[in-house]
Amino acid sequence: MSLFDSPQTLKEALRAQNYIASDEIATVLYLSQALGKPILTEGPAGVGKTELAKALAGATGYPLIRLQCYEGLDETKALYEWEYAKQMLYTQLLRDKLQDLLAASESLREAADRLAQEEDVFFSLRFLLPRPLLKAILSETPTVLLIDEIDRADAEFEAFLLEILSDFQVSIPEIGTLTARHHPLVVLTSNNTRELSEALKRRCLYLFIDYPSLEQELAVVRLKVPELAPKLARQAVELVQRLRHLDLRKSPSISETLDWAKALVSLNATALDAHTLETTLSVLLKHEADLQRARRMLLHPDDDDTTHPTHPPAPRPRWQN
Repeated sequence: MSLFDSPQTLKEALRAQNYIASDEIATVLYLSQALGKPILTEGPAGVGKTELAKALAGATGYPLIRLQCYEGLDETKALYEWEYAKQMLYTQLLRDKLQDLLAASESLREAADRLAQEEDVFFSLRFLLPRPLLKAILSETPTVLLIDEIDRADAEFEAFLLEILSDFQVSIPEIGTLTARHHPLVVLTSNNTRELSEALKRRCLYLFIDYPSLEQELAVVRLKVPELAPKLARQAVELVQRLRHLDLRKSPSISETLDWAKALVSLNATALDAHTLETTLSVLLKHEADLQRARRMLLHPDDDDTTHPTHPPAPRPRWQN
């Protein structure tokens, strides 16, 4: 059953969470929850993929459960692990009971058989420590499950996820198959550091989120940093847009644009003069080679040598005209 009656309703709910979604984003999200399918969002780092999942949790009122992926992640960190210390404690507390149980045994084999009949006591949900994936499966209420940066995990872990993404269930050898009480709204994010499998993509609806247009990014800045003067906000966004057309090692993300806008407010800046740019450009760019390239662009705005070969030259910011 759909939580929202249309993509537009969902778009407005996201806006109430300070997330400006395009029609495509709102439509894919709407279809994801209407069809009960996970959504895979790909795109450059910092364009708002993780924030989308947070905004969706806020819009639905569901708790957000987040699994941050990394190289070497396995099911014990993502799904569950046994609380061995707790099991040992219970063993000590129940030692007298175990002694009574085994006292009547006439052989070691019989004692082992009797103990095996009681092992379910120690391998039950009571001693299971749920990690993010199992928390979403066992949750008494619907949740938003964010599997962040899935491309950083190994291909083996990606394959492990397939059962969860297709059937919303997990298999635990000591207990059996646990099926989700409520299907979580699943959002996977990827920064395209490696190609994901076709099996994973087949189970998901796909959404690519790219850097926003000038007007879209300006709307985000005005929403998130309303105290920045409108004229200065436009100048800042125009410069960020122009920087993204350079052949940089790491282009500034939307989150870095917002950091820069907040920095300009903190410094009581009134214009993007040379001193302000020189002292704050490192908020946007995090590599020295990128900073040097950006400074050359600012000194020689008509020099096309710094323009990324696959991008047309960006419009020159108004403050340079």
